Amino acid sequence: MSVDEAGAARGSDGGADEPGWDVDPDDESGAAVVATVGRQIKAWREVAGMRAGEFGAAIGYGEDLVYKVEGGRRIPRPEFLDKADEVLGAGGRIAMMKEDVAEVRYPKKVRDLAKLEARAAELEAYHNHNVNGLLQTEAHMRALFASWLPAYTLDEMDRMVAARLARQSIFDRDPLPSLSFVQEEVTLRRPVGGTMVWRRQLERLLEIGQMRNVAIQVMPTHREEHPGTGGLIEVLKFPDGSAVGRSEGAFAGRPVSDPKHLRILELRCGMIRAQALSPRESLAFIERVLGET
Repeated sequence: MSVDEAGAARGSDGGADEPGWDVDPDDESGAAVVATVGRQIKAWREVAGMRAGEFGAAIGYGEDLVYKVEGGRRIPRPEFLDKADEVLGAGGRIAMMKEDVAEVRYPKKVRDLAKLEARAAELEAYHNHNVNGLLQTEAHMRALFASWLPAYTLDEMDRMVAARLARQSIFDRDPLPSLSFVQEEVTLRRPVGGTMVWRRQLERLLEIGQMRNVAIQVMPTHREEHPGTGGLIEVLKFPDGSAVGRSEGAFAGRPVSDPKHLRILELRCGMIRAQALSPRESLAFIERVLGET
């Protein structure tokens, strides 16, 4: 299922009822962008002499959705803006606003993380419960989100999947950042989403692990001493020498940038990498697990 399929539900008037995402009231900057886009769409509609219902019918969406978008309460999807531009004769001026809403459709917390990852020259990550989000396939993501409680709506799931997939652009950056991942063995053996989804996830790890700027290591379950039992650890280092990190088992899980705190996280990451299988051994291990599925 694509990230846009949840908007396919039809309202009583025959228009698509909910093609977009709700605005996070705590995301002030994002809400301001959506409100501005909504006001511009309303202005173009009024200049065209169309009522909201007429406009909605012309572009294939419900009147209620039109009011939500114009009132800044709903983030329009790209196809909404494309159709609005065509019907209102805006000559590309509405369609070009897709760039303005492209980022704010993702939760602010994810946007902030993506901005940090986009600047990072190095990334070190240890994950013990799930495969790191940067390494996940879309099907794996959906299976994970579908298992969480309380249950997410399809709309919420689409939004989170889209945001996570967008972060994976880190693998296409130029210059390439140095990326180091350590995964607990259990994250490779849990058949999330069933056998086929699981197999494709393992294949994806093998593909990424072949990249020259990426190191994927496996922490075997039988290791007696393990400095990562406190939970996931992530450290991002930037070209200017600064860094930020977080760990579930340190500093209340909050992001830290103080050199003293970062040294603790880097020490733990270093020990975890030293105790894990080497990158070559890890890829061989993943291949064995794949062969067992």
